Amino acid sequence: MILSIDQGTTGTTCFVVDADGEPIGRAYREFRQHFPHPGWVEHDAGEIWAVTRRVALEACEDAGVDPADLSAIGITNQRETICVWDPATGEPLHRAIVWQDRRTAAMCDGLRAAGHEPRVRERTGLVLDPYFSATKIAWLLEDAPELRERARRGTAVFGTVDSWLLFKLTGEHVTEPSNASRTMLYDLATGDWDDELCALFGVPRRALPEIRPSIGGFGRVMPGVLGDASCPVAGVAGDQQAALYGEACLDRGEGKNTFGTGSFVLLNTGTEQDGGRVLHDGLITTVAWQIGQRTVFALEASVFATGAAVQWLRDGLGIIDSAGETEALAASLSSNDGVYLVPAFAGLGAPHWDPYARGTVVGLTRGATRAHLARATLEAIAFQTLDAVRAMEAAAGEPLRVLKADGGATANRWLMQFQADVLGVPVVVPAIHETTALGAAFLAGVGVGAWSQRDVTRTWREAARYEPRMGADEARELHAGWQAAVERSLRQVAPD
Repeated sequence: MILSIDQGTTGTTCFVVDADGEPIGRAYREFRQHFPHPGWVEHDAGEIWAVTRRVALEACEDAGVDPADLSAIGITNQRETICVWDPATGEPLHRAIVWQDRRTAAMCDGLRAAGHEPRVRERTGLVLDPYFSATKIAWLLEDAPELRERARRGTAVFGTVDSWLLFKLTGEHVTEPSNASRTMLYDLATGDWDDELCALFGVPRRALPEIRPSIGGFGRVMPGVLGDASCPVAGVAGDQQAALYGEACLDRGEGKNTFGTGSFVLLNTGTEQDGGRVLHDGLITTVAWQIGQRTVFALEASVFATGAAVQWLRDGLGIIDSAGETEALAASLSSNDGVYLVPAFAGLGAPHWDPYARGTVVGLTRGATRAHLARATLEAIAFQTLDAVRAMEAAAGEPLRVLKADGGATANRWLMQFQADVLGVPVVVPAIHETTALGAAFLAGVGVGAWSQRDVTRTWREAARYEPRMGADEARELHAGWQAAVERSLRQVAPD
């Protein structure tokens, strides 16, 4: 039995997976989102741990499994979000700064103006954007001077959410390459923290976790943390890399899109990588996973707000009670009537990378209803994915033939059909929608020898296939309307 912990942006899901790779127990809980200022997004790291621990035990209970009988634990997590804590007490020293947070946009502008972006881009494969972790750590060290001194003394440590959970589970301060490669402090060529980048961002290297392979040993669960569990944590990867693994995209040229809080298109580019020097406009280079000394890389297009836009309809506007309502609302209209929503609530990611973009609605008339907003939100998810795929196609030099899709939004049949229509290629949904959690389970299972890589490929099964039905001219016209709306959303906020 494998326990998979999927710690996401709005909640934590845990699965217990049996020897056949089938989920037999599940639990989920949300936690609070904190927005102290416009563009700022924070989480309570202590609450994340409390929710995760509770959900892990509930998943075991749902499966009828004693935690003592677990063979291993796999972890996947929201990436780029930064936690800071006291390694002696295990207590958080500041709220976690979330990947969506844009407070360091001006800092990124300053670094870019000073000419540092080419070095960052070449070594890390990333762009200078508030999305990534390094400027978040730099902001914490600047805003809370006591943290800087504590970090130098070793009484404050930093880590992405995987590191935080690993510390609470095992007492070890460790991470792995797929998460480390999201920080802007990790050199893709050397596979380690980069001293020059640490100096650039003012981050003491001793405050960063040890980097271990994605599959292997991260320590054993400490007594009493999860009941009587004492199993190893044997597989860890960032959420999108875990989804790539869970979709069985294990060979070069295979890719997927995960529809979650954001959407992330990843393409497996294999093991041949030159440290990020082959770069593509609008895309980033990332580590997919490391097994032993073998590192697999990926190209990624990151979209910041997809599921988050539906959550805004529910929590921000109150026009729906659940995400599932959007399917019927969208289908109730014969067209979008020219209404477009650009959900740039935290700026725009790939291929625009504009932290100063803001959410925009265009085309409203007196006849517009909540159905128009629901449809515009679903269309925005598909259009953002389309833009990301087009950038990926340009980088790969060949057209997409099929899109593997996973995540909660794949349950929305209207959205999946519209996605296939605007892409012009089939969209394939797996039998198990939450492949991020499944990927973490597979990583852990391979880590303890329960499965082989071939077993992972055999386990993946197709559940639904959506063939494009829309004419090419109609798809182009709809996309042109979307692009015009995006132009209105760009650089709406002046740099600080």
